[in-house]
Amino acid sequence: MKLNTQAVESIRELEAHLRDAVDSHPPLALTPAWFQERLLDWATTDPDFRVKLLRFVDVLPTLRSTRAVADHVRQYFRGTDTAMVGTASDVASTPLFRPILSQVVRQGVLSMAGRFIAGATPGEAIPALRDLASDGVAYTVDLLGERTLSDAEADAYKERYLDLVATLATDGNNDEVAAGIPRVNVSIKLSALCHHLEPAAPEWVSRTAATRLREILRAAIRHGAFVNFDMEQYTYRELVMKSFSDLLREPEFATYPHAGIVVQAYLRDATDQIAELHALAKQRGTPVTIRLVKGAYWDEERIVAEQNGWPVPVWLDKDQTDESFDRCTDALLAAWPHLRPAFGTHNPHSIAQAIVKSREAGLTNDDIEFQMLFGMAEGLRTLVAEDGWRTRVYVPVGEVIPGMAYLVRRLLENTSNEAWFNAASSSTGVSGSDGARPVQDSPAPALTDNLDSIQNSPPTAFFYPEARDRMIAALEERRGRFGESYPLLIGEDEVHDRPEASVTYTVDPSTTVAVVAQATRDDVDTAVNIARAAYPAWRETPADQRAHILARAAELVEERRFDLAALMVFESGKPWHEADGDVTEAADYLRYYGAQAVALETPRIMGDVPGEHSEYSYSGRGVAAIIAPWNFPLAIIGGMSAGALAGGNAAILKPAGQSPIIAYELVRILREAGVPPGIVQYLPGPGGEVGQALVEHPGVDIIAFTGSSAVGVGMIEAAARTAPGQANVKRVIAEMGGKNAIIVDDDADLDQAIDGVVRSAFGYAGQKCSACSRLIIVGSAYDEATARLRDSVESLVVGPPHQPQSFVPPVIDAKAREKIQGYIDGAREYATLLAQGDAPDSPGNYVRPTVFTDVPQASPLAREEIFGPVLAVFHAETFEEALNIAADSAFALTGGVYSRNPRHIDLARREFRTGSLYINRPITGAIPARQPFGGSKMSGIGEKAGGPDYVRQFMDPRTVTENTVRRGFAPEE
Repeated sequence: MKLNTQAVESIRELEAHLRDAVDSHPPLALTPAWFQERLLDWATTDPDFRVKLLRFVDVLPTLRSTRAVADHVRQYFRGTDTAMVGTASDVASTPLFRPILSQVVRQGVLSMAGRFIAGATPGEAIPALRDLASDGVAYTVDLLGERTLSDAEADAYKERYLDLVATLATDGNNDEVAAGIPRVNVSIKLSALCHHLEPAAPEWVSRTAATRLREILRAAIRHGAFVNFDMEQYTYRELVMKSFSDLLREPEFATYPHAGIVVQAYLRDATDQIAELHALAKQRGTPVTIRLVKGAYWDEERIVAEQNGWPVPVWLDKDQTDESFDRCTDALLAAWPHLRPAFGTHNPHSIAQAIVKSREAGLTNDDIEFQMLFGMAEGLRTLVAEDGWRTRVYVPVGEVIPGMAYLVRRLLENTSNEAWFNAASSSTGVSGSDGARPVQDSPAPALTDNLDSIQNSPPTAFFYPEARDRMIAALEERRGRFGESYPLLIGEDEVHDRPEASVTYTVDPSTTVAVVAQATRDDVDTAVNIARAAYPAWRETPADQRAHILARAAELVEERRFDLAALMVFESGKPWHEADGDVTEAADYLRYYGAQAVALETPRIMGDVPGEHSEYSYSGRGVAAIIAPWNFPLAIIGGMSAGALAGGNAAILKPAGQSPIIAYELVRILREAGVPPGIVQYLPGPGGEVGQALVEHPGVDIIAFTGSSAVGVGMIEAAARTAPGQANVKRVIAEMGGKNAIIVDDDADLDQAIDGVVRSAFGYAGQKCSACSRLIIVGSAYDEATARLRDSVESLVVGPPHQPQSFVPPVIDAKAREKIQGYIDGAREYATLLAQGDAPDSPGNYVRPTVFTDVPQASPLAREEIFGPVLAVFHAETFEEALNIAADSAFALTGGVYSRNPRHIDLARREFRTGSLYINRPITGAIPARQPFGGSKMSGIGEKAGGPDYVRQFMDPRTVTENTVRRGFAPEE
């Protein structure tokens, strides 16, 4: 909106008037509120104390004993300069004072929570709502607890919402306010009403959530209540928008005017969302209310985007967010009367500009609304209400534990130096240029030999419609190619005239995805001879040239990411995210290992004595046999091949029988990028024939294998036997099995822990060597954790991987299904069945996700690698006992800990001896160059995949020493 000089001056004057009200209600000295203000002030000026305070507030509700409270106070605040807190830390060391300290600390945090949370139940909140009404202020009530992990929890939240509407409707303070807006007003979150918020499946989420949303909206209509849809993280925005839009388009609700949704001004594309909602309101012919806020997840949005290599969706500067709020104000006022603005802000400038602009647009006081948070900016709120503007307070209601996420966000806001009351406000009223919507495609990371600066390939952001559309198109294109034949690739030749084997879709084994030529022992001999002849030239090719070729291959992989992912959906039964992760991991390996080769090529000067020059360098070993599994059919075979090729070796790829097609595509990409045909060849075939022939062939120098421990150990034994004419002792690099454990401590965030366990145990039907197969729960967390785990597993979406909502696909084939089912049937005799999910009634190779408790530690379920969706649960009295249970395994691949106890985390770092230990995150999904992957004990030998030493094991070290003394003199070194 173009403002004249008088309007700009009016905004400045009104802003100054409002700003005077900010500090008009200071707390009395030495009252609880005064102490809270001191804590918040300290946290604002001391970033270290801020982190400690927020983390302690977050963990406190889960501490179930006075000793636990005292222990965490001591650990979190030891050495704190703040006198009051430092004293509490010292007191925590004295057992006599622990009960007193625990009581004081709990009451303090509960009091702080009471500042922002009106009550544990709707009934408890009624007095606070009445106080607001007596001040002429309306409310909207939010039920705390933002995320559900199961259908049972989602149903429980639905009932809480229904009870909330009914309770508020019978309070007696429900007269309509100005403009016919109902007094009863509730805010709901989609994450509370749908446990599986899959960004790739907005249609499914909308259908699933609608069954609960309809009941809530019907209750609102009966009671004359207003329902507002809260907005959450950016990845879920389209899910909320679609669920909201689909529901309001239904004939039953199309004419109901008392519904609204949030727009977050800190998002760069906020005005695009307003345009979508404007179109919705015009299509309905019924207005929609828009609550415009700055946004509550700024830190999380920035961190998540940067971790994934996505464009950051939020403005990174406070002034930019303020300007975006101004632009959104213009868009809302321009959309009147289809959109009804409700401005959610504590910023005097943002309020002032909305008031002046609304007057300029001809709107009255009853046409707009101002909303603020319960317990914040009360002086400002009072002044806005007294000036005659409709004012509403966002009032959270709920228990402290499920309210922790909300409480921490409020404390973050109150202790941020970027908060409106701690930063200079932008008062220019000038709108900057709007930000373009972040795009999916990113430029390819540049080639580098700096191993610390490798940029990982970003995962596909399926929350963008264009990404989903490309994946759907790729799936359809691949379906159209079902039944194609694939040859061997030996040297320059494509070999077709061999027996063929079929690759079938595990969802429907009668569907043939492709037929693939099967190599013979003679083909192995031919390929090895070609590789040996080609290898010397490749070894002498400068490492930077090899790295550029591999980087080009990475670019091709990324360019074809949707086709490659679609192929893995059908060939290996991988759900969308799993297949996409396979692609990005392969691209990362190609770049990272090329960079390692460049770093290794420069000789290292050894020693420092006159008359001698010694160099230490690395050189390729020869021919590498790459024997790969089916579960990561592109990433693992691509990584092992990239390591061999980067190191100057020839590679012969022998893929698993279940997943040969993706390996064919990889070889074609490598050759297209510039790898000579003799250096990378493709030999699919039976493991007992082709794999064994490669292992035993005297011309093979390196064997890179990933698979089961039984096969791996046999391969190591076979490779140790030296054949006549063999020039090298074979080197075996073997990543093998796992029996991986996650420990959930008694102070863990169970929302995070149970979600992480479920993802680690049942993602891709548990068909990962890194999957969680043992869960160890500590102490008093056991009952609640197992109850939530049970409900979550029973709610898992089991279905075909081509459907984006599917979380648990069928297992790879009938043989695997029968083996896994045998473990489940056997465990019923000695363990207690806690939960089993559903499975489609279809010919597919489905195994119901299954959880057992009371599992004997010596049982097959506890000790053997199952490679399927089966989880064994154990109960440990102490964290130390949990570590002992976790260590009781022949494997040491991955492990995980969910804990907020610093001492326990440090103990796990020292004593939880697995190849990869993950703390407070799932234990699957390692990222090359960031989370090197590989185990010890019976989990494998060799350097960690994706680690800085990986390529070196494909090479031989050489030392060249020259005596530079000639008749008593030597050149200066």
